[in-house]
Parts: sequence; C-alpha cells; structure tokens
Amino acid sequence: MQTFALFFYIFVDIFDLINRMTKKQATIQDIAKALNISISTVSRAMSDHPKIKKSTKDQIWDMAKKLNYQPNTIAASLRKGKANTVGMIVPRVNRHFFSNVITGVESVLNPAGYNLIICQSEESIEKEKININTLIASRVSGILISLSLETTKYDHIKRAIKMGIPVVLYDRVCDELDVCKVENDDFSGSYDLTRHLIEQGYRKMMWIGGSRKFNTYTNRYQGYRKALSEIGLEADNMPIFEGSISLETSYDYFKTFIENEQLPEVIFSASDYMAMGAILALQEKGLRIPDDIAISGYSNEPFAALINPKLTSVEQFSKEMGQETARLLLAQIQSGNPNNVSTKTMIRPRLIVRDSTQNKNPDPTPPTND
Repeated sequence: MQTFALFFYIFVDIFDLINRMTKKQATIQDIAKALNISISTVSRAMSDHPKIKKSTKDQIWDMAKKLNYQPNTIAASLRKGKANTVGMIVPRVNRHFFSNVITGVESVLNPAGYNLIICQSEESIEKEKININTLIASRVSGILISLSLETTKYDHIKRAIKMGIPVVLYDRVCDELDVCKVENDDFSGSYDLTRHLIEQGYRKMMWIGGSRKFNTYTNRYQGYRKALSEIGLEADNMPIFEGSISLETSYDYFKTFIENEQLPEVIFSASDYMAMGAILALQEKGLRIPDDIAISGYSNEPFAALINPKLTSVEQFSKEMGQETARLLLAQIQSGNPNNVSTKTMIRPRLIVRDSTQNKNPDPTPPTND
C-alpha cells in the first residue's frame, strides 16, 4: 500500500510539472481580449504612457496580475536599444572571493535600478568570448569582467568597447585595454606576508601560485621577491611551482615533490586553495605544520580560519572591490560617454597571521653575505 501511495504522489508531481510547463503564458493580447480594449492601449499603459488614464493603467495591471502575466524584459530591451541590465563575467562563481565581489556589485547596482546577469568563463578564453557575445546580444548597459587565466588577446572585449558598451575590469586586469580597472595591491599584500615570514626566521622558501604571465601572480611574486632581496636573498634561486590554482593540482604536485626533493622551511602559496592542497599532501606524510614545515596562503578563503592549523593568509576586501567596480561602471553609464575615462583603483589588502606560519624559535636576524 505504501509503495502504491509513493508512486501515486510521484505521478501527481510529474503531472503537475508537465501541466505547468505546457501551460500557455499570458500575453498582452490576452489582457486586451479580457478587457475588450486594443493591444496598443495595453502596451502604452504598461510603458506608463502619459495619455493613458491612471484608472485604465490600474485596470490593466490588475488583469495582468490575475492572468499571471510576466513582462518580456528581453524583448523590451531590444525595442529600447538597451536594458537596465549589467553583465558580469567571473572566472569561477564558486570561489568565495568572486561571490563576495558579486555581492558588492549588486549592493550598488540594485538600488540604482539595474539587474545583474552573471556569466562564468571557467578560466576558458573561448567561454569568455561566448560570454561577451551573449551580453552584447542581450543589449546590456555595461560589462564587468575579470579575465580568465587563458586570456592573452582582447579583441572580443575591444569589440564591446567599440560598440559603446562601458567596460570595467576588476581583479584580473590588463594594461592593453584603456578602460577603468579595480584591482588589489597584490604587490604590497605579498610583500607584507613575506616580511612576516622573514621576521619568523624563515630563509629557505618556496613559491607556488598561478602563472606569472598573469598580472595577479606577477605582482604577488614581485612583492615576495622584493622582500627577499632586502635581506640579500634571491627569490629566483628558490623552488618555484606554477600551475592551476586548485587544491587538486597542488596536492598531486606535493605528493611527488615530498618524495623527490628537499623541503623548504616555508611554502609561500599565492592561493589558499593551493595551500590547502599542499597541507593535505604534507600531513598525509606525517609532517607537522608549522613544526616541520610552515605554509601561508593568499585570499583568506572561509576555510583558512577553520582548518588545523589555521592558515596565515591575506584579506583582499572583495566586497569593497565589487562596490567600487559597480560605482565606476554606473558613472560611465550615467555620463552618456562610455569608456571616456581610464582610471586604476588599488585596494590595499591586509595580512592575517595565524598558526600555520608561527615559528616557535624565530630568528629574525637577516643573513650576512660573509
């Protein structure tokens, strides 16, 4: 009996779903027919035409509500030439950093009457091109974009700019595009973190991060390099690993590295995810952090304060980045002269020291050249 009842309810749910999917959506023609008025009257009323009486507008919207009418905003935008919609391209939406940037963007755009269309490039230049074409076709009022790791040519973005669409780059930017940019001061954040490691007495370091062909990781490496050079150490002579900024990539790399190479005193990871992958590989081999080897991360992902040991990292203020990015775009949209200015806004990150880099016997004395 229970089996029969289960199948019955499943059948009812499926029937209801099919019924809702196949049910014809109400149109302005249906509203006009129900009220016995012209389609043009309905259309003008919904566009808040001044010659349509308020009583007529109220009557039309009441009927639209009864019929569950949903305005076709895309069609409306095509008629107007643009929509109160902004397109945003993120490399990966499941990253805490980018989700916070999105929150910041919406906190500025929504009160201003703009909706957000979010596209994900998944670190692919081809998907990024598709994203741009989709947003152009949707007649968006502006585009916010953080470049994918594969992006080295920018013709697809230049096309949007030539069409008069305001564009603002955030986080991952490039110098070739003469548009507004908002980025973290990765040089300073990395420099501060490296100075902390030096003060803890660490000298034999290792750098891991994304490709230094990309501005984000170039700047982080340069900050790391600068701090080491101040005490007479050469970063380029120390171990370096560049790869996909993922837990899995780092984990696989360090499983092999542990077996074949001499470990440094500390690992400077330009990504919390890569730091986490290294930690898992090291702990599987019975190595204690920071007693046997220390490690730092970058970007202060939520798990950084939850794992054992807690991970030293750098807070990037991603929500504030989103807010500033949205403000710059709105200013261009409202000026009526898109891409007429090119500014660079730098957000200063903050070092957060936790257990993973605490040296029980620090020796901050810089090495001599003797």
